[in-house]
Amino acid sequence: MGLWIALEDATINNGCLWFIPGSHNSGISRRMVRTPKGTFPLTDFTGREQTYDDEKFVAAPVKKGGVVLIHGEVVHRSAENTSEDSRHVYTFHMMESKDTCWSPDNWLQPTEELPFPSLYTK
Repeated sequence: MGLWIALEDATINNGCLWFIPGSHNSGISRRMVRTPKGTFPLTDFTGREQTYDDEKFVAAPVKKGGVVLIHGEVVHRSAENTSEDSRHVYTFHMMESKDTCWSPDNWLQPTEELPFPSLYTK
């Protein structure tokens, strides 16, 4: 799940998020993965990029201080901000780790130096 926190108003004019409602039920067709050690670039994609109908996207403007929760499989995008207004946001992602097997080819990997921090403990 992604958390997208608006530090300023995010409007259609300055590049708010857009979503395809219900797209989280369609499954994943493309993943970012690590390439073999010593190769460049360090990441690549498996699967294929789908083509989406622009008419299906719905804008999600957010006021400063608002939070958008983004399901990990929902199709979303934001346009380039070409307005005079800035649109600063803070984002982070979280996932369930209990009894989870993290794919060794996933592009993001925990390390001893930089483990995935826990949000809570029991």
